[in-house]
Amino acid sequence: MIFKAEHLKEYLRRILQNAGLSETDGGTVADSLVGANLRGVDSHGVTRLSIYVKRLKLGVVNPKPNIRVVAESDATLLIDGDDGMGQVVGKRAMELGMEKARRNGAVYIGVKKSTHFGTGAYFVQQGVKENLITYAMSNAPSTMAPWGGIQPYIGTNPYAFGIPAGKYNPIILDMATSVVARGKIITAAQEGKPIPEGWAIDKEGRPTTDAQSALEGSVLPFGGPKGYAISLMIDIMSGVLTGAGFGPHINNIYGDYDKPQNVGHFFQLIDISRFMPVDLFKQRVDQMIEEIKSSPKAAGVNEIFVPGEIEYNIERKRLAEGIPLTREVYEDIKQVGEACGVHIEDFQDKSIGA
Repeated sequence: MIFKAEHLKEYLRRILQNAGLSETDGGTVADSLVGANLRGVDSHGVTRLSIYVKRLKLGVVNPKPNIRVVAESDATLLIDGDDGMGQVVGKRAMELGMEKARRNGAVYIGVKKSTHFGTGAYFVQQGVKENLITYAMSNAPSTMAPWGGIQPYIGTNPYAFGIPAGKYNPIILDMATSVVARGKIITAAQEGKPIPEGWAIDKEGRPTTDAQSALEGSVLPFGGPKGYAISLMIDIMSGVLTGAGFGPHINNIYGDYDKPQNVGHFFQLIDISRFMPVDLFKQRVDQMIEEIKSSPKAAGVNEIFVPGEIEYNIERKRLAEGIPLTREVYEDIKQVGEACGVHIEDFQDKSIGA
C-alpha cells in the first residue's frame, strides 16, 4: 500500500483533530509521524497513530496543554509540558530554545510532564535549519535491564545530534541506546515475524528471536555496558535533572492507561556564529564529508555514508514514489480513522497503488 506523504499527513491530521488536538497541533504530530516514515524509520511512523489516539481519548494525554516555562536563566529553560503530546511539547521547547540560543549563544532545555515525542531527528532538523548545532534526547519507560541484569530498569532512551552543512545535507544522528529501537520489535510482534538474535532477551534472561517474548523480557543495549551507561546518563539528564519520571517511574505508553507518562526530554542548542562565521563552519563540515566519502573503502563496500545520509536517500525516494505501508499497518490506521469518522479511501491515490 503506497501513499503520497501529503495525503497521509492530512489523513492523520484529521484523525488527531477528531481526537481532540487543535488543527495546528494535529498537523505537528502528523508531520512527525509521516516524517519518520519518509526517512525509513517506520517503527516511529504512522504505526504509532492508534496508541496516540487511544491515550488522547482515554484522557491520559492532554490535547490542549498549557506548556509553560517554570524556571529559566540566560542559558537554561525548564518547561512543564502539562502532559501534552510529546511532539507538540518538544516543538514548543525548541521554539523557545532557539530564540534564547540566538540571543545568548547557547541554551540547555529540560522538559518534564511530557509523553513519547517520536523521533529525535524531528527536533534537531528544526535547529539545524536555524544554523544551530542541536542535541535532543529523551527518556522512556523501562524496557532495558542494567548491564548484567534481567529486570528492565532504564528505557531505550534515544538521542539525536544535528550538524548544519553547506552544499550537503546536514549530518543527523538519531539512535536508540538499545541494539534496536523497541518500536521495531513491536512492529515485528504486530506482523508475527521473528527478530534477529542479539536484539533482546526473554523474561528469564535467555536470548530470544520471538518478538512477543522480547517485549515481555528486555531489549539489549548497543555496545553492551557502553550503551547501558549512555542510556543511564540520558535518563539522568532527561528525568532526574528535569523533575520528570526516570527508570521504572515513567509510565508505559502501551500499558498504563490510567495515568500520564511523565516523560522527560533534554535539548541543547549552540549558535555556530559565536565560534566562527556560519559559512566557514559549513565549508569545514563539507570538507569533512568529502574526505570521509572519498576515503579508501573496505572490501565489498560500495559507498561510505555519514550519519543521516541513508535516511535522506530513502526520504528522496519516498517523496517521489510514495510511502509504503504494510497491510497490517494499513488496516490498523484505517480502523482508527473509521472510529474517528475519517475514511482512508478519501486520501488514497490510485495512480501510485493506494
